[in-house]
Amino acid sequence: MNIVIERPPRGIMISTWRMSYQGLTEAGKLLVSGSTLPEAILHSVKSVEDNEKYVSVGYGGLPNREGEVELDAAYMDGNTLEVGAVMAVKQIKNPIEVAYDLSHKKRSSVLVGTGAEMYARQRGFAFKNMLTESSFQRYLKERTLDKDEEKRTAYEGHDTVCVIGRSGEHMACGVSTSGLYMKHPGRIGDSPLIGSGFYADSSAGAAAATGVGEDIMKGCLSFAITEKIREGVAVQEACEQCLLQHLRRLETLGYGNGGMSVIAMDKEGNTGAATTLSAFPFVISDGKECKIYIASGNQENGEHKIFIPDSQWLEECSADWIFMN
Repeated sequence: MNIVIERPPRGIMISTWRMSYQGLTEAGKLLVSGSTLPEAILHSVKSVEDNEKYVSVGYGGLPNREGEVELDAAYMDGNTLEVGAVMAVKQIKNPIEVAYDLSHKKRSSVLVGTGAEMYARQRGFAFKNMLTESSFQRYLKERTLDKDEEKRTAYEGHDTVCVIGRSGEHMACGVSTSGLYMKHPGRIGDSPLIGSGFYADSSAGAAAATGVGEDIMKGCLSFAITEKIREGVAVQEACEQCLLQHLRRLETLGYGNGGMSVIAMDKEGNTGAATTLSAFPFVISDGKECKIYIASGNQENGEHKIFIPDSQWLEECSADWIFMN
């Protein structure tokens, strides 16, 4: 039987989607055993980037409409507000590593396309063909359907792994994605855009978003949630309030809802999540154990139910089935 809870518990790491469970389990243990916060966040994100079963991030990611896998990633340090990001890059094995490396630069810390690839080669980062045979065959089949890109929705063959971590008074956030399936070459979503897809400030908290980038980037959801937390609003309420406010604004302008979800953590380790979906899995680690939670949103009134799913629910739920090849 599923256990309904009012708010998610405290933790040292929180991440989006069931695909992040294994990596976050390992990363939480690394963090409490003495690894640095960046090491833990990068380990968690890379575990998804390296797993070809997940078709929305890294190796095995679904390609753009020209059959090429384009990747976006970003990293933000909450102590210094340093940010690094790469956008629309090809063949970089672990774009989160390059984003983290760039976060230490005072200038040119956000790079795009061939410039980012040149930087990664100069710095000695690994390259590989990121298109798997399975993803390529799926691309060939999809290409015959001639779907309208303008009508593609969130979670239709894509979404972002977002990881927020806290170590003492230090907070940080890392995100990585292969973006919208069959997107126009060069398309960028919200994920690598500071304040929209991610934000971290150790004096308040951190937040990250996943869903249709074009919907999310019409506001600065992650920054807005972090500022709500700074003002003293509880994390769960901050997630719900900001997401509902943004959704209502989009509705007044006549935009549909392709799907949006957010996660957040305050500087004390309290966590929150909100979604426009009927089921959005997210993961929390306290360093000793890691658990999957589900957020279920009501678009009419913005109310959310957070619950711990039982094994039967996890077996039957298709909330992130699309990630599996």
